[in-house]
Amino acid sequence: QVQLVESGGGLVQPGGSLRLSCAASGSIFSIYAMGWYRQAPGKQRELVAGITTGGITNYADSVKGRFTISRDNAKNMVYLQMNSLKPEDTAVYYCNAGKYRGSDYYPYNYWGQGTQVTVSS
Repeated sequence: QVQLVESGGGLVQPGGSLRLSCAASGSIFSIYAMGWYRQAPGKQRELVAGITTGGITNYADSVKGRFTISRDNAKNMVYLQMNSLKPEDTAVYYCNAGKYRGSDYYPYNYWGQGTQVTVSS
């Protein structure tokens, strides 16, 4: 079992930055790949970024070059640095623990409660 708690969301103007944090507890954090998902109103939840247990990262094309995922296994934390934010980045962002099989990320049913990110002027 893994418990995940996200923080760091908020309202930001287009072009601005936010850093999301996810605190993990309850299990050995380092054995899990981690992912950040987002869900906008009326849309399906989508994988934004993932990071393997060894620190290899993957990104959705829509955020590549703007978002950076990182993890600190000593602190049981995963982060999502979001730069050059656009209105279409507006969504609830969720942290997830999962695994990679090849280049594909598979989420386990370990989710945080989500944190709202709103990009608007």
